[in-house]
Amino acid sequence: MTENVPLAGVIGHPIYQSKSPQLHGHWLRRYGIRGHYIPMDVAPGDLADVIRVLPRMGFVGVNVTIPHKINVLDLVDSITDRATIIGAANTLIVRHDGKIMADNTDGYGFIENLRQNAPGWDPKAGPAVVFGAGGACRAVVSALLDAGVEKVLLSNRTRIKAEQLQYEFGKRVQVVEWVQAGNVLEDAGLVVNTTSLGMTGQPELRVPLDGLQPGTVVTDLVYNPLRTHLLAVAEDRGCPTVDGLGMLLHQGVPGFERWFGRRPEVDAELRRVVLG
Repeated sequence: MTENVPLAGVIGHPIYQSKSPQLHGHWLRRYGIRGHYIPMDVAPGDLADVIRVLPRMGFVGVNVTIPHKINVLDLVDSITDRATIIGAANTLIVRHDGKIMADNTDGYGFIENLRQNAPGWDPKAGPAVVFGAGGACRAVVSALLDAGVEKVLLSNRTRIKAEQLQYEFGKRVQVVEWVQAGNVLEDAGLVVNTTSLGMTGQPELRVPLDGLQPGTVVTDLVYNPLRTHLLAVAEDRGCPTVDGLGMLLHQGVPGFERWFGRRPEVDAELRRVVLG
């Protein structure tokens, strides 16, 4: 009798930009696991059909990326609490009975990246200032509140989107006008950019950073480039900085462990592989 080789992968549209195949492929090779991780370009109109056949094709799970992270919630059998709170999924787990569970590990990846690369960060040190109000921001805010941050100051170019998150997450989240965002940095224990501003090909994040204090931890979810303008200015002002690549690496850990039965490590070798 031939043992089935477990399959996993990532679905998105387009998919060429995903670094998940390098990430999970490295772990499969490192731990000598018989398995495959496959990138799959799935158009929105084909999403339901693809999800339906995953168990029959031998998949133990998949990662989900743009534009499917919200729509996939309507196509699975169960959803974890954190995916429900965030309103999106990035990880699907095919159970032994063929049922599919949706999870979101972005918040986990964000916090683990902070803990690994800014071990001195204290959630109680002061408010967290967060730029943005998109899907990544939802995961970050949820994770920060769970970690014990007492106040999140949220600023977004479109105020109504920030107000929606404030309504959903409660009174520990306070909205700051975008034009005033630079004025709340002085007392911050943590500053987070969850927008695409500063990414290669995008405009820079133009929030005044004069208020940054030495010791305030600054992190940017953008990892192309690794050293964004925000991180460069923060370094010059004596702030510990954390780039966005580590969040990508850490968010892959829970899925890989569930799919292949081995908890993988995030280390310098993995960073080199994923950066190519």
